[in-house]
Amino acid sequence: MDTPETALSALLTRFTPSRDNLIPILHVVQEAEGYLSPASMAQVAAYLGLSESEVHGVATFYASFRLKPIGKQCLKVCRGTACHVKGAGEVLAELEKKLGIKAGETTPDGAYSLETEACFGSCALAPVVVVDGRVSGRVEPAGVGELLKGENEP
Repeated sequence: MDTPETALSALLTRFTPSRDNLIPILHVVQEAEGYLSPASMAQVAAYLGLSESEVHGVATFYASFRLKPIGKQCLKVCRGTACHVKGAGEVLAELEKKLGIKAGETTPDGAYSLETEACFGSCALAPVVVVDGRVSGRVEPAGVGELLKGENEP
């Protein structure tokens, strides 16, 4: 049975140990484990011959990297102009209230993460919420419960 370190080692060998590969490696690691753990960043640093602080600095500079695990279900609310005008703020407020968390957080039980995005490019469907990659359009605050999976619904 592979340990997490062994599995990560297998991923790393797909790349030459060059600083130029740091960002692609971080993306692959995040895809594999769902976020960038301190242990995985340390292993990446060792593989590339970089300091852990260099790897952490890159991981925290780019918004696409997560340093905490996300929930089993991830909800992303569009904050683009069309969605804003059509009530995305109220949708987000209702999701925060229903889940008991703020945007950028995960519920204590790890069931849900709530995030915002600048724009999904689905303006005709405003306001938009993307749930686990599935686009839901014309979402109304009163209907946010329908976006949550039944058995985990708070």
